[in-house]
Amino acid sequence: MAIHKLALDDVLDEVSYTLLAIHCSLEDYRVAYLLNKNLNIHLKRKPTDIDFNGRTRYPIFEWNDTKQRVSWNLVSNICKVDSLQTTVQNSLFNTQDTITKTAFLLPEYRQVNYLLKIENEFSFSKEKYILNQILSIPQIVTAYSINSSAIKSKDNLIFN
Repeated sequence: MAIHKLALDDVLDEVSYTLLAIHCSLEDYRVAYLLNKNLNIHLKRKPTDIDFNGRTRYPIFEWNDTKQRVSWNLVSNICKVDSLQTTVQNSLFNTQDTITKTAFLLPEYRQVNYLLKIENEFSFSKEKYILNQILSIPQIVTAYSINSSAIKSKDNLIFN
């Protein structure tokens, strides 16, 4: 009896999305508004944020373009978490200090504020046009494409 082996390594490693990094100091809803206005897309906030183990939550905006079969996701790369820490001193009272910790969706890109992920079944040839449109927004400092093969934490980019 012959044994048939299917090799899916080449199929699973294929990049089917474009990832753009956005640097700006605006709130997430303002960035989504500016992208909607300048790119003529319709990003809307999802009712639930991306949640990792109940500790960190990243707001996400999504739009599915059914006409061109493209899915757009705008997600914050930074999550600030406040936690209380009780300090015991040599005094009569215990004090609680609030400590703010910063977590990143993609830790290797700590300086990036927002990520725009564009998923498409086919090759996406409008990347340069989209980057030029984003860079024309005065409130955005810079934007550039991220090579998806250089990302170590690719699992964090699975939003479904």
